[in-house]
Amino acid sequence: MAAEGTAEHAPTAGEYIVHHLHHAQTGHQTGVVDFSVVNLDSVFFAITLGILTCGLLWMAARKATSGVPGRFQAAIELLVEMVDSQAKDIVHNAQSRKFVAPLALTVFIWVFMLNAMDLLPVDLLPWMWQSATGNHEAYLRVVPTADLSITMALSGTVLLLCLYYNLKIKGIGGFAHELVTAPFGTSKNPLFAVLLGIVNLAMQLVEFVAKTISHGMRLFGNMYAGELIFLLIALLGGAFTLSASGLVLSLLHIVAGTVWAIFHILIITLQAFVFMMLTLVYIGQAHDSH
Repeated sequence: MAAEGTAEHAPTAGEYIVHHLHHAQTGHQTGVVDFSVVNLDSVFFAITLGILTCGLLWMAARKATSGVPGRFQAAIELLVEMVDSQAKDIVHNAQSRKFVAPLALTVFIWVFMLNAMDLLPVDLLPWMWQSATGNHEAYLRVVPTADLSITMALSGTVLLLCLYYNLKIKGIGGFAHELVTAPFGTSKNPLFAVLLGIVNLAMQLVEFVAKTISHGMRLFGNMYAGELIFLLIALLGGAFTLSASGLVLSLLHIVAGTVWAIFHILIITLQAFVFMMLTLVYIGQAHDSH
């Protein structure tokens, strides 16, 4: 009877996935976009890993020596050289690079660590949270970059930096002039000049919005898909039974999980690098005049 009761209350595959894709929130979300609701789990892990990232970089700087570096220092130095080289190639203003290069390094390591949360067993932290709260229905998602609100917040911050450098480098007048004269130029004819100005401004606004949305959506889409695949692989392990088919599914669970985890290391690194590079490219474009 106990076994029947357990099986009766066991979640289906769909319920299992839906539960794992639900956030610990401040309230019930009523729409796709609802700014009154905060995903507490995403905010917690993003801030915690951000502090840890800054701590690691501070530790590396504090323990840096001029002699033979240790493995940790050597790894950080390689990252610093790589990011600094990319920043020099993209952002030609030496004064801006003093801020942009460290920013890009922090973004790369931070996004990498946010992505790396996907390598943890999908049920580990949710189970720990449910055990700690005593609520076996409690929600917890541990991959902040699989949350669109986090990735869009990151890309939105990059947009603000782009607007800041546009104003700083070109001035209010220069930036305003560029908004209404690029990319199609202007005309000596007053009527055509106004029409071209309207079209140019519309194109500029579309470009800013498109770059911001694609910047955040690219990271979100890849990490959300990776998280979903890990959940599907986890379902194979949940199908374990003392039967031939159950043993085959369990073996497949181990093999598929291992292969996907190894491949996913490349994905999380590549996505962090792409996000960092686009950050540098967009900020570099803010320094260029059209």
